Amino acid sequence: MFTSSMIMAILPELLLLTLGLLVLIFDILWKKKEDGRKLGWLTAGGLLFVLVLSAFLAKPAVSTEVFGGMIRYDMLGFVFKMLFIFGAMLTTLFMMDSEKLGNRGESYILLLVATIGMSLMASASDLIMLYLAIETTSIPMYVLAGFMRDDKKSTEAGLKYLLFGAMASTVMLYGFSLIFGFTGTTAIAAITGFSPILALGVIVLIMVGIAFKISLAPFHFWAPDVYEGAPTPITGFLSTASKAAGFAVLMRLFIGLFPATGEFADDWTMIMAVLATVTMTVGNVVALSQTNIKRMLAYSSIAHAGYALVGVVSVAKLDAGELGVGSVTFYLIAYVMTNLAAFGIIAAFSKVAGSDEISAYAGMSRRNSGLALAMLVAFLSLTGMPPFGGFVAKVFVFAAAVKADMIWLAFVGILNSIVGVYYYLTVLKVVYLHRMEGENEEAHPIPLTRPYAIALAVLSFAILFIGVIFGPWFNIASSAAQGLF
Repeated sequence: MFTSSMIMAILPELLLLTLGLLVLIFDILWKKKEDGRKLGWLTAGGLLFVLVLSAFLAKPAVSTEVFGGMIRYDMLGFVFKMLFIFGAMLTTLFMMDSEKLGNRGESYILLLVATIGMSLMASASDLIMLYLAIETTSIPMYVLAGFMRDDKKSTEAGLKYLLFGAMASTVMLYGFSLIFGFTGTTAIAAITGFSPILALGVIVLIMVGIAFKISLAPFHFWAPDVYEGAPTPITGFLSTASKAAGFAVLMRLFIGLFPATGEFADDWTMIMAVLATVTMTVGNVVALSQTNIKRMLAYSSIAHAGYALVGVVSVAKLDAGELGVGSVTFYLIAYVMTNLAAFGIIAAFSKVAGSDEISAYAGMSRRNSGLALAMLVAFLSLTGMPPFGGFVAKVFVFAAAVKADMIWLAFVGILNSIVGVYYYLTVLKVVYLHRMEGENEEAHPIPLTRPYAIALAVLSFAILFIGVIFGPWFNIASSAAQGLF
């Protein structure tokens, strides 16, 4: 028997599914129409409707489990669902003017299916539901990464992502099967009775799958090639919403399996701390030598996964647990806004310039001052400069580590942030100080279409807004954390 809580728990997914069916129908009806943007506007408008309606109707009053314990209806899942839908909406605007994506209804449908999978990932409270949600997310993303069949880099990106993703999922599924075999249940909240050796083995196996999803070192090797080869709007979505979904799973799964009061909390915490340190360092150091801006942002994305993981590490301490989850949630909100803006700018620029090399950005500030300003906002936020969202997000994450008595980890994070300043400012130096060799920049403008202008204006404002007025956003992140404790 269905109850109102059961319907509200999956209302965003139901609305997304309905929107997907509408896109499928109108794709057939509008097939012969010249205006290929209609499907894009339908999808973006539909996602906005889903976002607003879900925000008013699907917000949980109390945390509860529905559908036989398969889904947990709580604030953590709700906040992440809103973040995924928002990210999908902005990605749709970037897709509309992509020659290979904008006129293809299946690209929007695949994006919606991936968003449904991410939403289920954030709220899954059973290992079976979690694995199905991960695959529902991953398969459409494999296709979207290799969507441009005439582009060798895109097909290579799709194939690599598929092969490595299938391997990581297999290892993680084996970890799930061990949990069921030794405990007799797949409900995360009911899993108890680990032996020390089994606990360590399960941690390693599950972390392979999740670390791949969020591109933690040493499971990051796929990210640069996939980010470079995939269509740029898809790269932006993959680097933000998909990564956020992985962190939602990480927090829910490990807090459920290895709570702060458990005997294995110190074990998985140390593993996480080492992973965070290696990930931050590898991402930032390798990014220094990149000449392709998409590859540079790929390694930057790896480093940011390490920063976010610092907050997860602090969850092992009871007095820092809620701050840890809250700081990670806030960090991911700021990161999604910032990285979506960065890849949106790259998509708009490369569409005109035909190059993703950093040197091609010389004189961009004179070719389109508004686009250069949006890049300034996004890159300074990624750097962690005030008053942008990225600065506040890093402060909260490092504060959680300090409260958890892991001052050394916060110190490592600060040092890595200083390293990151160099390559972000290097790009901004090219944009503002370098000139197009032998050319008049004003004669080579970079026009912005309406979808790009709307998306970049919204994201730039959001980055500044959550950096200046961060209280309400952190309160939302903190309320999401309370559902786990």
